Amino acid sequence: MLRFSKIKHLADSYKGIVMALGTFDGVHIGHQSILQRARELAANINGVSMAFTFQEHPLSVIFPDRAPKMIRNTASKEAIIERLGVDILMNVPFTKNFAAISATGFLKLLQENFSPAYVVVGANYTFGFQGSGDSVFLQQMGEEFGFVSRIGTSVLRDGKMVSSTRIRALIAEGQLDLVNQYLKWPLDYTGIVTCGEQRGRKIGFPTANISLDDSYALLPNGVYAVRVHFDDIVHPGIANIGSNPTFDGVERRLEVHLMKFDGNLYGKKVRVDFLGRLRNEEKFSGVDALVAQIHRDIEQAQHFWDMPVYLGGVPYVEK
Repeated sequence: MLRFSKIKHLADSYKGIVMALGTFDGVHIGHQSILQRARELAANINGVSMAFTFQEHPLSVIFPDRAPKMIRNTASKEAIIERLGVDILMNVPFTKNFAAISATGFLKLLQENFSPAYVVVGANYTFGFQGSGDSVFLQQMGEEFGFVSRIGTSVLRDGKMVSSTRIRALIAEGQLDLVNQYLKWPLDYTGIVTCGEQRGRKIGFPTANISLDDSYALLPNGVYAVRVHFDDIVHPGIANIGSNPTFDGVERRLEVHLMKFDGNLYGKKVRVDFLGRLRNEEKFSGVDALVAQIHRDIEQAQHFWDMPVYLGGVPYVEK
């Protein structure tokens, strides 16, 4: 997949560009449906598929106090779009100048730089100054700007629309099974391993300690089955989010114990995939009770470690 972080004129280099537009925060199954449809249309015309998105959520620039929590970081978002088979990713900064572009001006920008044959969006997609452009406007203006629009219907689960807002609420509630169903690739968190009190090592379960960033949608305190990625290696593990109440508590953080690993991770960037919730965080009567529970956690986590990385797909349906 070709990646661009600045708008680049590609109309002369690539014919038959099919553009999928969206914030794609989280790249959930609704977003995946849009991206898959762009790939299908591109294949039909021997063209190329392109995802056009922003590095920041637009609200973080327009109304910072109303900016939603991030579901995935930029690296995870880009990696999933690539796994979906998109040919080109245009992931550009969203600035105040960009926010001031009118809906018509945005379509002109797309025409001048990409000359798309098709533009694919979700039913609730808006664009242009103050969100003045919507899917109806896109369909009306398509002929003038030389493209055909394709509008997807909302993806429903349990009678409700799958959306980033809904997923953030489910993350806050700790409903990880549903979150991962809606994301298809597990919810993940990336951070730098820092030095802790080394209490885990003293009881036979060394942990990698990772600070938590409140700008992300974070799971509630508890113990989780995880996969940990670093240096192109993947390790199964169990993770605790919380303040370690058995040892009188510390600041809230993420602690991960990796199975069959005895190396040094200090200062390394690691990605933690959350596979399943095992239990709530608890305060134990002593070290022996804690160790016994950790052994039970490891046994229970085996089910999640055996799960496939990708959990399926969703068909695209047009309005």
